[in-house]
Amino acid sequence: MFVITVNFLVKKQAVDKFKPLMMENAQASLAKESGCRQFDVCFDPEDDRKCFLYEVYDDREAFDAHLLTTHFKRFDDAVAPMLEAKEVKVLKLVQGATIS
Repeated sequence: MFVITVNFLVKKQAVDKFKPLMMENAQASLAKESGCRQFDVCFDPEDDRKCFLYEVYDDREAFDAHLLTTHFKRFDDAVAPMLEAKEVKVLKLVQGATIS
């Protein structure tokens, strides 16, 4: 599995606009992309300017396809001016576990 993590630092005045755009992008990714297996959106409870994403894709090709989707491009263009910083990391999932 192919994992992407993203740390966003959102400008204070843009947080209220950023959140719904982020959720819309995550929901569209899960609903419309067969290779997107997980898309977790987390906000720091002490600083809502800090957003963390944990995304799991079948492989690199599925992630590359994600980058070409209309919903991602629309999200990326809309939020770019709202950000102070963005850090993207690529990881390989070795073992996953969930508790039901």
